[in-house]
Amino acid sequence: MASPTIAANAYANFAKMMERGGLEKAGNPAAGPSFGELVKDAVGSVMEVGRKSDAQTMAMASGKANVMDVVTAVADTDVAVSTLVSVRDRVIQAYEDIMKMPI
Repeated sequence: MASPTIAANAYANFAKMMERGGLEKAGNPAAGPSFGELVKDAVGSVMEVGRKSDAQTMAMASGKANVMDVVTAVADTDVAVSTLVSVRDRVIQAYEDIMKMPI
């Protein structure tokens, strides 16, 4: 089960991602990144969290990290992957809803 700290970090990361590219400029609505770029950034951030988790695991195996750091890194990765899967499911559902609309 995710702790409140992990959930807060996940929401903070999402907010940072939205500040970076999710908000359109007031004067120029086309200035914001495309949906594809947002998805690419989200997948990249999940991959980065996974790499950090792998690095912590390898450091623990060599005796250079403690268990709490590894558990925290793995939990962060779990939250990031779960969030990405939830967003993917929502996007697929939205696509299916659009495809069912009458023309």
